[in-house]
Amino acid sequence: MGQSVRIVHYVNQFFGGIGGEDKAMAPPQVKEGPVGPGIAVQNALESKNISGQIVATVICGDDYAGMDSAKAAKEVLALIAPYHPDFVLAGPAFNAGRYGVACGTVCNLVSQELMIPAVTGMYAENPGADMYRKSLYIVKTTDSARGMTEAVSKMVDLAYKMVTGQNIGLPSEEGYIRRGLQKRIIVDTIAAKRAVDMMLARLGGQPFETELDLPQFVRATPPAAIEDISSAKIAIVTDGGLVPKGNPDEIERLTATRYGRYSIEGMNTFDPAVWQIAHAGYDNNPVMQDPNRLVPLDVLRDLEKEHAIGKLAEHFYSTCGCAGNLESCSTMGRAIASQLREEGVEGVILTGT
Repeated sequence: MGQSVRIVHYVNQFFGGIGGEDKAMAPPQVKEGPVGPGIAVQNALESKNISGQIVATVICGDDYAGMDSAKAAKEVLALIAPYHPDFVLAGPAFNAGRYGVACGTVCNLVSQELMIPAVTGMYAENPGADMYRKSLYIVKTTDSARGMTEAVSKMVDLAYKMVTGQNIGLPSEEGYIRRGLQKRIIVDTIAAKRAVDMMLARLGGQPFETELDLPQFVRATPPAAIEDISSAKIAIVTDGGLVPKGNPDEIERLTATRYGRYSIEGMNTFDPAVWQIAHAGYDNNPVMQDPNRLVPLDVLRDLEKEHAIGKLAEHFYSTCGCAGNLESCSTMGRAIASQLREEGVEGVILTGT
C-alpha cells in the first residue's frame, strides 16, 4: 500500500533486551533491524499491507535518558539520523514514567531537528503524556504491555498517515491523547445545539462525547507550620516500597492499591535481613543494602535523642509509588491520613525514590 517506509524505533533497556534496572544507566546504542516490540511493529505493517521495515532500533537506559535528558536525546538523534528514516516510533511506554519522558523527549527532538514524523504511545497518566501531548501525537495505551499489539497498530497508522500526507482524524477516531489544540472543522449543527444535546444526553444517562476536556485538579490547602517541632510527634511515610520480608500485605510492585503499616517501636535502625522492597522501576540494591537510605529511621532516632523532634511515631507507612494511578493514590492517602490523625501525629516526613 503506497510508498515503502524506513522506520527507526526507540526503546529502553528492558524492551531492548539488554537488561532491567541493572542496565538502566546504559548509554544509547543501536541495533540493526527490529528488536523486542519492533517485531509487533513489523507485524502491524504486514497486517496493514504497508511496505516498510524497521531499519534500526536505538536503545537507551531509562536512568541514562533521565540524568541529562537533553544530552541523551541528542546522542539518540545522532544514532537515528544516519539511517534517514521516514518516521520514528518510540515505545510504547505504557505507564513507565522515566520511559515515557524519554520517548517524548526523543520524539520531540526528532520532529524539530530531522523534521520527520515521530509518534509514541503512553498511558494517559504517564508524566510524559502531560509534558508532550501538545507537541506530539501520543497514542493512548493501557497501563502495561498487555496492550502492546493495539498500541503499536495505532502508532503505525498515525505515523504512516503523517508521512503520506493523509488527514489525521479526531482523538476518538485515531486513538491518540487529546492535545488541547483547536482545529476548525465543518459540522451540521451550531455549537449551542451541540451543547444542549450533550447536556440532555448526560442528564438522560445516554452516551455523549465532550468537545473539550477540562482538567480536574484537586486543591489542597497546606496546613499551618508546626509551631514547635521539638515537641511534635513525627511519622514516616514512604512510597518507596519498604516492607517486611515476605511482603505480608501483598503490596503490588506496580500500580499499587495497597499500603502497609509497620511497627518501629524499640527499633533504632532497619536490618536488611528483615526487610525487602516491593517496588518496580528503580534499582533496589542500595536500599536493600541499607533500608535507612529510603526510610531514615537511624537519623530520626538521633534527632529524637537530641530533642530536635519530640517523638517518632510507633509505626511507619509504606506503599509503592511506581505507575500509581490518581484514584488509588488518593484512596490510600486519605486512609493513611486518617490513621495518622488517630495516632496524634503532627507532622510527616514523606520519602520516595
